[in-house]
Amino acid sequence: MQPRNMSMSGVVDLAAVKAAGEAKVKAEQARAESARQGGGGAVPPSALVIDVDEAGFERDVLQRSAEVPVVIDFWAEWCEPCKQLGPLLERLAREYNGRFLLAKVDVDANQMLMQQFGIQGIPAVFAVVAGQALPLFQGAAPEAQIRQTLDQLIEVGEERFGLTGIAVDAAGEGPEGAEQGPAEVPAGPYDALLEAAVQALDANDFAGAVQAYKNVLSDDPANTEAKLGLAQAELLSRVRDMDPQQVRNDAAEKPGDVAAQIAAADLDLVGGHVEDAFGRLVETVRRNFGDDRDAARLRLLELFEVIGPEDPRVIAARTALARVLF
Repeated sequence: MQPRNMSMSGVVDLAAVKAAGEAKVKAEQARAESARQGGGGAVPPSALVIDVDEAGFERDVLQRSAEVPVVIDFWAEWCEPCKQLGPLLERLAREYNGRFLLAKVDVDANQMLMQQFGIQGIPAVFAVVAGQALPLFQGAAPEAQIRQTLDQLIEVGEERFGLTGIAVDAAGEGPEGAEQGPAEVPAGPYDALLEAAVQALDANDFAGAVQAYKNVLSDDPANTEAKLGLAQAELLSRVRDMDPQQVRNDAAEKPGDVAAQIAAADLDLVGGHVEDAFGRLVETVRRNFGDDRDAARLRLLELFEVIGPEDPRVIAARTALARVLF
């Protein structure tokens, strides 16, 4: 693709960004198809509730918290309130269908974890989001209060860190002995709009592509292809008329100028310098407060969408972002 009215040859590889975006869309579609057919892209409902010990804490909680908020239920067999709260949390974990993962920790068998979290009494419920621990509540709280807390946790995870949860294969478990066939995949109602968006990108009509993707997301906010395409189209639209040398000069000469750092991060990304783009924005978030901090944080989340939530560079940057926010 050769964008019109641009003088960035050899500086910004927009074609590579577009190709990478298309490849990522195909990969996401393949994972979704695999999940619908019982493949490895989704987990069964039983995997939404896990028992965690000290040996597996880093793998099962810290690492998983880079893709989904992990709620930790500290409990013990002798604790009567735990026997009320535990089943409720397990039911909600399945009802929320992958928006959070429930990790159950038996404090009698895992005294070190209890000490590390400063647990004074049980039941105690914490969350880990992007590697950072957050206290939620203690005791057998009412269900309405627990739901409100979980909704807030999920909102924070999505808005601040781009954590949209994990896919759940509802067909992966059935009556014992029952043979499960692949679920039927209905034809998508947005094929025409998505195709129009792709054609707009090919014609360098970034505004048209943005609008087409937004039309899909207005009806289907979780549409993976539209989210990826929108992030890509908005990035291409932002950089097409930039003077790369001027942008980089501004960023170097004005380290405290948030807008200059955001523009330079866009150029870093389309130039293939992914870690530089992420690092620049994480540092900008660290150095600023209020609206300036929020602007840098939101742009970083948008760039996460361009690269993809499972990319190790995104996971590392989310963890770095969490450290400067909390």
